[in-house]
Amino acid sequence: MSKIIVIISGKGGVGKTTIASSLASDLVNHYDKKVLLVDADEQGTASDWVDHREGLGVNTPWTTIRLKATAVRTEVIKLADNYDDIIIDCGGRDTSSLRAALTVSDILLVPFQPKSFDIWTSVKVSELVNEARIFNQKLEAYSFINCACPRGSDNFDAQNILSKVEGLKLLSVTIGLRKAFSNATGEGLGIIEMKTDLKAISEIQDLHNILFDKRMT
Repeated sequence: MSKIIVIISGKGGVGKTTIASSLASDLVNHYDKKVLLVDADEQGTASDWVDHREGLGVNTPWTTIRLKATAVRTEVIKLADNYDDIIIDCGGRDTSSLRAALTVSDILLVPFQPKSFDIWTSVKVSELVNEARIFNQKLEAYSFINCACPRGSDNFDAQNILSKVEGLKLLSVTIGLRKAFSNATGEGLGIIEMKTDLKAISEIQDLHNILFDKRMT
């Protein structure tokens, strides 16, 4: 049975699609998994990235599809047995696509930048999670710091707030604000494929280990 992970953001620009694409490419290239990447975001950034990647002639050994509204639920259920793992990239707004994804997913993953405007949205995310668990009691919801600051107390302060948000468990992993991620995106690659920033690779693999190897059990 495939593991279904939906990645959302409370606010735009937190690196949600970068995380989704990095996990998808890591699962395929490092762990030889059969992966479905679902672009359920109205902006279609994940699909655009895959189109860019294929336009550059980069081998893309996973399946990418665009879905919206209730089709996110119905099609994922139909396809689940065909894949080892499914990554759903969903928009930050409260949409029918997002709610449909929450009803079918095993894990909700929410990256937050260590900034006040971002952290404030955690309350709305918490409300969504609590509502979703009425229909999907197996849903596990996790937050973590993405685009972490290289210095200062912002990361710690943000983690302290997130640790107290009802319904969201804070992961210990943090992913730094690194140019390597944007460089990889520009070349149509996941950070694992880029192979130039070992720290960035290590951070994504730490996240992978929590989500997949330990299976949250």
